[in-house]
Amino acid sequence: MSAASIAAEVEGVWGQPVSAQTIHHTLHQIGLHGCLPRRKLLLKIMYKKASKHFAEDMQTKDMDYWSDKTKINLFGSDGVKRVWWQPGEEYKDKCVFSTVKHGGGSVMVWGCMNAAGTGELQFIEGTMNANMYCDILKQSMIPSLQRLGRRTVFQHDNDPKHTSKMTTALLKKLSLKVMDWTSMSPDLNYIEHLWGILKRKVEECKVSNIHQLCDVVMEEWKRTPVATCEALVNSMPKRVKTVLENNGGQTKY
Repeated sequence: MSAASIAAEVEGVWGQPVSAQTIHHTLHQIGLHGCLPRRKLLLKIMYKKASKHFAEDMQTKDMDYWSDKTKINLFGSDGVKRVWWQPGEEYKDKCVFSTVKHGGGSVMVWGCMNAAGTGELQFIEGTMNANMYCDILKQSMIPSLQRLGRRTVFQHDNDPKHTSKMTTALLKKLSLKVMDWTSMSPDLNYIEHLWGILKRKVEECKVSNIHQLCDVVMEEWKRTPVATCEALVNSMPKRVKTVLENNGGQTKY
């Protein structure tokens, strides 16, 4: 409800006129402030039930190896950014978000990781289909497994390319155990959070073209500390607990 709507309701119930400004001041005094709502994936009842069941199941299981793809922009991100400024500072360099016409371009990458560190990173050209995905698994995932050298339970989301007959047959041929993954649950996906860390690092670098962007992305990916990967993996019990406490609902992650 808006402050004006609350003021009207107060007057209707108590018969006492009150201004919207008074409502603002009162709400601020008790620690309530108007904010943009958090944006989260839509969770239907079926998704919440599946997420809760998944979290219950994950309490006794180990997750060792994750893969995913993401888009990294040349200029800025697709998300909303906020800044703090004093009066008259709106257009200072530190308070503006630079934009370019046509977005400046972006790259799509596929990567993998586990608690032992990051695996191969591969740039994707064009639209990925099941054939391309299988080629990536053969060219990048297998070398990553050999290098990282850990017992593996493989996880990827429910993208149609991941669940296709071709991909399923390949993973079976590779004798990889694949974890069942419930829909709409990025909160429990390590690599989603690692992508966020990578993008923030890339945004801090000054790049002016796609070639530089690719170089920086690859360099920052390789420089990802093993400790960061370990911390993400070790945070899983807390995330599972939060999902259970929220009865399968949204978490802060």
